Amino acid sequence: MLALPPPPPPPPLATRKQTKQVSPDQIFISKHPIKQHSQEPEAPNHVPTKSIRPPPPTLRQPPFQRTNPIIWFAAVLCLIFSVMLIFFGVLTLIIFLGIKPRNPTFDIPNANLNSVYFDSPESLNGDFTLLANITNPNRKIDVRFESLDVELFFSDRVISTQSIQPFTQRRRESRLESLHFISSLVFLPENLGVNLKGQVQGNRVMYNVRGTFKVRATMGFFHLSYWLHSRCQIEMTGPPTGVLVARKCITKR
Repeated sequence: MLALPPPPPPPPLATRKQTKQVSPDQIFISKHPIKQHSQEPEAPNHVPTKSIRPPPPTLRQPPFQRTNPIIWFAAVLCLIFSVMLIFFGVLTLIIFLGIKPRNPTFDIPNANLNSVYFDSPESLNGDFTLLANITNPNRKIDVRFESLDVELFFSDRVISTQSIQPFTQRRRESRLESLHFISSLVFLPENLGVNLKGQVQGNRVMYNVRGTFKVRATMGFFHLSYWLHSRCQIEMTGPPTGVLVARKCITKR
């Protein structure tokens, strides 16, 4: 007789647990719906709402505007004026360094004190004459004196004034002008009157002469106007034959 094959081995415990039948009484329905994964692929442009950011603001360029022709014209005028100013400044500096202009000079080589007397303690009368020497020391510049005023002082008080007619001086030229000063009933404070009387008695009278001149210098096509101020201290002997003893003159702008 043939032997019967051995019976198959029992299934594993895990398999028996999976094949365990569920009775109809144990079936229940879940209150929460079961989430099913959609088979459709997500759209490639799908972005979560929370991650969306507003685009940065864009800077808009202003529309192109043409510059007003008047502004261009004014800018060109300013440029031309600036160039001309620089040019004339450099030219003036070159001329100044090359020519080395000098100021005209004012001097008093001679003077006469004819009289000094008082009608009252504060009323001065006097007669004074001086010879003014005006010189142009420049070798390449002509000058014209357009205004010349000369004042006679005792201490800080004006006692007489004279003017000189305008004239022109060539290079290295001198001119002599005689000025006659008459003082008539000129008010002089009592203390200055006493001082002047003392000087007359001491045979030494001190006067001051101040000149103010407007000069115009000519250098070819160029002209330059400026003011000159001269100061002279003179010492005279007493009247009626007072003569010049000493002098000191300074002329500057």
